Amino acid sequence: MVQDKTLLNRLFDFFNIFFLILIALVTFLPLMHVIMASFATVEEIARKPFILIPTEFTLDAYRYILSTSAIFRSLSVSVGVTFIGTLMSMFVTCLMAYGLTRRDLDGRRFFMFLVVFTLLFNGGLIPTFLVVKAMGLVDSYFSLIIPTMINAFNLIIMRSFFMNLPEGLEESAKIDGCNDLGILFRIVIPLSMPAIATISLFYAVNYWNTYFNAIIFLNDANKWPIQVLLRQIVLVASAFSADTSDFGSDFVKPPDQTIKMAVIVVSTLPILVVYPFLQKYFAKGALVGSVKG
Repeated sequence: MVQDKTLLNRLFDFFNIFFLILIALVTFLPLMHVIMASFATVEEIARKPFILIPTEFTLDAYRYILSTSAIFRSLSVSVGVTFIGTLMSMFVTCLMAYGLTRRDLDGRRFFMFLVVFTLLFNGGLIPTFLVVKAMGLVDSYFSLIIPTMINAFNLIIMRSFFMNLPEGLEESAKIDGCNDLGILFRIVIPLSMPAIATISLFYAVNYWNTYFNAIIFLNDANKWPIQVLLRQIVLVASAFSADTSDFGSDFVKPPDQTIKMAVIVVSTLPILVVYPFLQKYFAKGALVGSVKG
């Protein structure tokens, strides 16, 4: 009986590992193809529909992308918007999430209803644009931050995490004379670093991928984030735009497919670099915030 159980366990482990490896390959191979295809030559791109290891490596696509000085300006814009936006979003999210955990807050259920309501309904594009315009934020970097400063889903996860902290800690802090802000910044936030790291990653990815709001709210091309500029590079490379003044005249344009692959790599590389450092906090914070809440 014990041997049969052991055999079943081994079979289960074998098939479990097999399917996990299969899922990992299904996830990894397309990413590997995108990265490797960005280094491939014109002939190999035309000859092979799927590339894992190019026979000849070339940096033509990356030279083409980096041949415009605007790429570094747009990169700095995206880094600044991502950094400042994430800090502002986490600040207001923590404040509101902590406030909604207080049982003595009048109208707490009503405010929570408003938060959940925004998960299902929103004002739409035209009302949002009118609000941004009335606030004088058109053609401003803050138009990429303020309209999306608080995400209702992230707020709910943060509130759930705060609610699972021991109430005795707050009571002890109040006995020691600590006020509500002191409790939040000295006790609650230090104990909530896994959730804060998780939500910060959510916000950072959202700000880094800012594209639609930048097209709608920014008229000055010098203020474009990296995603919008990379889109313009793809359009120029695809001959949809005749404006190639920013690119070197002595450079031979690589194939459009290679440029698209290189654009994907450039736009996703920063998040891929940051994610491993936050992975342990991401897993722990998302689990506690979504299951225990």
